[in-house]
Amino acid sequence: MTPVIDQLGWILALTGPGGRPTLGPALSSPRVGAMSGQASYTEPPTPAFLFDLDGTLIDSVYQHVIAWREALTQAGIDLSVWRIHRRIGMSGGLFVSALMRETGVRLSEQDIDSLQQAHAREYLKLADSVLPLPGAPELLADLTASNVRWAIATSSRQVTAERALPMLGLPADTPMVTRDMVGHAKPDPDLFLAAAAMLGVEPEHAYVVGDSVWDLLAARRAQSIGIGLMSGGYGREELERAGAYRVYSDPADLLSRADELGIRGLPIRNISDPHAASPS
Repeated sequence: MTPVIDQLGWILALTGPGGRPTLGPALSSPRVGAMSGQASYTEPPTPAFLFDLDGTLIDSVYQHVIAWREALTQAGIDLSVWRIHRRIGMSGGLFVSALMRETGVRLSEQDIDSLQQAHAREYLKLADSVLPLPGAPELLADLTASNVRWAIATSSRQVTAERALPMLGLPADTPMVTRDMVGHAKPDPDLFLAAAAMLGVEPEHAYVVGDSVWDLLAARRAQSIGIGLMSGGYGREELERAGAYRVYSDPADLLSRADELGIRGLPIRNISDPHAASPS
């Protein structure tokens, strides 16, 4: 009978005289011993950064578009420039597969290889017009100074990608994974997985920074957090739909708001685009 009495006592205490609610013994705050000192847990590592190259660190997307356009024209294939732009950043092989689907053209393995070589030749003709995107050299330098690990992972081949290093103020031994080094390029995750392995970090402890939906799909497949940049021509909404956690205008914008990504201690900079048009 004791439990019944206890239960009735609880109900009476809860409702109080006249049915008015009141705290009963079971609703009193429990006495908890005060905690002191730091909690015991394994601290997560500082996130690493895995950067795409074209349209993310260097302003080269439209040079690639023009180079592909010229290579296709030489092969007698007519494809609108805007369609080419939508494919920039993905594997060259997948690019050609999409091309064949959209145009109905059939290409042999030799034709595909010749087309990719023509693209590389045409891009190198335009390479002197490529410049770093605003804030890219400063972002990489500040991450390095703050002991934040980073690497470059690009669908470009080494012959074209290595030309970006001097303009970014980077040495030849900069950690960089190119298309030549992996089995598949974006939107497969191979490039980012290889770059994370090169740094000795788990992909889930890395941010992937890219300018295209192909970067963000590869990031999701690698189980990394994707960060979008609009400096390659994709808009905010499209990058967010592809899975970007945050979207920034360019590397300078990312650097100025790195606190949003939990990166501490980077210097505050005011970087303007030297190539932006002056207000009239």
